[in-house]
Amino acid sequence: MPERINDAEDYPDGKFANRKMVRTVVFQILYQEELNPGSLATLAESYIAQELPRHEPLLKFAEQLLESTVKYREAIDEQLAAFSQNWTLARMSPTDRSILRLAVSEIVYIGTPKPVVINEAIELAKKFSTKDSPAFVNGILDQVQRPTEPAAQSNEQTNSFTESANHQKPAEMD
Repeated sequence: MPERINDAEDYPDGKFANRKMVRTVVFQILYQEELNPGSLATLAESYIAQELPRHEPLLKFAEQLLESTVKYREAIDEQLAAFSQNWTLARMSPTDRSILRLAVSEIVYIGTPKPVVINEAIELAKKFSTKDSPAFVNGILDQVQRPTEPAAQSNEQTNSFTESANHQKPAEMD
């Protein structure tokens, strides 16, 4: 098996450290797919096996995160485009785009509490992106609404995404 990419010190200690590890690995896979389209099919399974411990709940969480981000990418991108004023998706760095897609997927399709996801996305941005990225990521993710949350503003684009997300949410996402 190839040598691990992430060192032990890349992952924090604590009760939720393993989920942080999963987010880092899934982000790295999404970033790789951004740079090398089509690499997801060959990379994902082996990279997850290489980087994550053999712990079934962690592997399931990684699979859910990756699957929902890929499956709902178009809807996620629509929401990101609606919230990123003066920024097109193409203009965003691949790092920020990958972090944002992962975070929106986790908020909308996995159901992780929004403050947790925003904090984790900011930490990924601090570690892997530019000095301005944490604020950029925070500003966009702050506008994201779960399908069951009332819209913070009467933005037609937000409401239309929320309605479409209600119809697209997978039946069995823990």
